[in-house]
Amino acid sequence: MGSLTKSVRTRRAALIPAAVAALTASASGCGIVGGGSPADLDVISVSSPQFRDGDPLPSGYSCKGDLGNPPLRWSGTSGAKSVALVVDDNAAGDKAMVHWVVFNIDPNTTELAENGTPRGARQGQTTSGKVGYVPPCQPNDSYRFTVYALNEELDLPQGAPLSESLATIASHTIARGRLTAADIE
Repeated sequence: MGSLTKSVRTRRAALIPAAVAALTASASGCGIVGGGSPADLDVISVSSPQFRDGDPLPSGYSCKGDLGNPPLRWSGTSGAKSVALVVDDNAAGDKAMVHWVVFNIDPNTTELAENGTPRGARQGQTTSGKVGYVPPCQPNDSYRFTVYALNEELDLPQGAPLSESLATIASHTIARGRLTAADIE
């Protein structure tokens, strides 16, 4: 952080407790990394050519289909050193799940192909312990595809534990954007 000013370092240090609180809340489905809307975070625009924000997730990207993850596009990550993606559901209670964690995406990457992982990116464990995209199954839940711009590449291995991945993403987030699928077709 040598080139960051003292005020920026102080502001980012203040975000860490909030991010850890958001991580803790994720266990109950109340939120995920950066679950709130901190004013200090820049906004990333996230979209998909397969569904609009608030529309149902096409069934091909759920456990009923075989398409894998939906394609995504994003903008607003300039200045990032890497990008991360977390897919979770917005369910209340102990049925909330993280369906995918991808990190160390090249910051020049602005889209994710259907059933693809960007070259060089790493994947962490999901709630089920699997590494990779775990298709959603609950038709009445909302599914959040959240893109995070990070201030550095993460020092985590392929298959990193979920709690470690989320905490590390939270502590390095400088911008965030989300696309939400309400329900499954």
